[in-house]
Amino acid sequence: MCALRVAVSRTLCRVSKPVLRMTIQNGYAISARNCSQAGPQRNTLRWDLSPEEIRTTTDNLIDRVKKVYDDIGSLSAESVSVENTLKALANAKLDYTSSRHVLDFLQYVCPSKEVRSASTEADKKLSEFDVEISMREDVFERISALQKNPQDNLSPEEKRFIDRLVTLGRRRGLHLSTDIQEEIKRTSKLISELAIEFNQNLNEDNTFLVFSEHELGGLADSYLNGLEKTENGKYKVTLEYPHYFPLMKRCHNPETRRKMEAAFHSRCKEVNTAILEQLIQLRAKVADLLGYSSHANYALEMNMAKNAGNVSDFLDTFYETLKPIGIKERKYILALKKRECLMKGYEFDGQINAWDLPYYMNQVEQCKFAVNKDKLIEYFPLDVVTEGLFGIYQELLGLTFTEVEHAQVWHENVKLYSAHDAETGEEIGQFYLDLHPREGKYGHAACFGLQPGCRGPDGERRLPVAAMVANFTKPRKGWPSLLQHNEVETYFHEFGHVMHELCSKTTFSEFSGTQVETDFVEVPSQMLENWVWEKEPLKRMSRHYKDGSPIPDNLLDKLIASRVANTGMMNLRQVVLSKVDQSLHTSPRADTAEVFAKHCQDILGVPATPGTNMTASFSHLAGGYDSQYYSYLWSEVYSMDIFFSRFKKEGIMNPKVGKEYRRVILEAGGSADGMDMLETYLGRAPCQDAFFQCKGLTKSQET
Repeated sequence: MCALRVAVSRTLCRVSKPVLRMTIQNGYAISARNCSQAGPQRNTLRWDLSPEEIRTTTDNLIDRVKKVYDDIGSLSAESVSVENTLKALANAKLDYTSSRHVLDFLQYVCPSKEVRSASTEADKKLSEFDVEISMREDVFERISALQKNPQDNLSPEEKRFIDRLVTLGRRRGLHLSTDIQEEIKRTSKLISELAIEFNQNLNEDNTFLVFSEHELGGLADSYLNGLEKTENGKYKVTLEYPHYFPLMKRCHNPETRRKMEAAFHSRCKEVNTAILEQLIQLRAKVADLLGYSSHANYALEMNMAKNAGNVSDFLDTFYETLKPIGIKERKYILALKKRECLMKGYEFDGQINAWDLPYYMNQVEQCKFAVNKDKLIEYFPLDVVTEGLFGIYQELLGLTFTEVEHAQVWHENVKLYSAHDAETGEEIGQFYLDLHPREGKYGHAACFGLQPGCRGPDGERRLPVAAMVANFTKPRKGWPSLLQHNEVETYFHEFGHVMHELCSKTTFSEFSGTQVETDFVEVPSQMLENWVWEKEPLKRMSRHYKDGSPIPDNLLDKLIASRVANTGMMNLRQVVLSKVDQSLHTSPRADTAEVFAKHCQDILGVPATPGTNMTASFSHLAGGYDSQYYSYLWSEVYSMDIFFSRFKKEGIMNPKVGKEYRRVILEAGGSADGMDMLETYLGRAPCQDAFFQCKGLTKSQET
């Protein structure tokens, strides 16, 4: 599942003096120029830190920010002002956010294990410091005094910032007794440490399986050519996305799929299951100390959904709507499996297993829609997709992108781009693309906010910087990097997060970019996925990798029609994951593997493989989406309403509609409520009709 990387960022320059491209020496990034002293209109991030520099910089950052909090905490209630309290905090948060991202992002991408380890340790130390400064009762009292005696000339964003700080203080128990505060602080530090360990274990996992060519029957040459071979000529298949998902969809051999699925859903099983179950109980403890009935109700309070009851009703409604379609799809899949077993002499066990589902869902697309994915992938070389994606986003949002030559980056395959407003020429931000897998790298697709776009102490806007990290197949042995269509969709999704980061224009870093309600944060990125299902954009992002020929219309038509394929099963799986998340955070003593298995059987009708535990690799549960995985479905409802009500009606490449979207939705960041932004852009309250229309559900099926 693609996502904004909220563990690093719920949070994430004008190139007149370009920094020099780094080289890799002994695993470290070496730069000929230190860009950390660049001015406010530049990218101030460094990627050449040694482990020792990471440790020293971390300590210096903590000392620097702590002093600001100490100064504010020493103010008398009568002397508190916007300047010496609110703006002082805002400037400290901006310094802290930008500096911290340099320190903790490297654990996900740096080629040096020593640097990754130092970055992880920095993240742990800074996470402890996060808890310390968030529990400063003296600072909370000064902000509360500012709220009780507001100045007349406060801007709406300043008032929103004050109210948010007071709300967050109460959610940390700063209005409670000292004993309770200390217990919350101790527990919160442990939660942060465990969450980091959970994801570090997944990042460092390098499990692979070995198969013969016969065992990989059904997989295309382009896939096999991208695999390493053992000394005896067999193929090494890792559990990274570019290896795992194509195999699960295309491999004819059920035993190979069974082994891969079991390994994939057993990643870090022992260690991460223990961590997750401890995390869940500790979160419940903090919620109880704060007076909430569950961690779910605590986590949802500041979201659009507000409480666990509303989320439960939302998911139940979805389940009831999708249930009859899921039943039909399972019957069809089971018939496909029975027919194939008879044809190939396999034993038919009468059920759909976890390792069957992706394979036969792919068969559904081929049987019902005749989508030839082996042929389709040949028209999506990465460079062509990138060129098309850039062109579409530039035209739609009124931007221009240019590569920054000789940029300092963390790996030689990473590229840095600058984004400018097409009309004014003003640079609005920069973004990195790190698109191929490597050992020790973050294993999914995500956008990392690195430098917030907001006003600095001098009143000038700091340009935002973000990184898109993905794991698309590497070019190898004469084969370019070729993308599956679902990977093209992932690319558009994550780049939507990048645009959210870069286009925001807020006063405070607290509201920059994707700093919105968690159940709104996916709306902009999911909305932009729609372009990979429309004919004109698809033509712009595709060309045959050999001769540059355009993708045939009949192939495009079949692809677009296949959007409704497996609607029931795909969305029911999202309901499963959302329900698992909610269940674990309302019943903290539950066995995580049992909860997942029960929901798989009850909702999806597909049993979890015995001995596996998918939740041990469910990174969202330790990455900021705890109790909030439902946000993907929730956000999709609103994203579809935006697309069908505005873009589909007024023109999918209509720059007027696109620029209004940029102004109302993207530029505002979190400085306004998500619902208010939606109502402004739509001209009415949002509704679910477009979502069900997109899923191919008729009115009769909805009722």
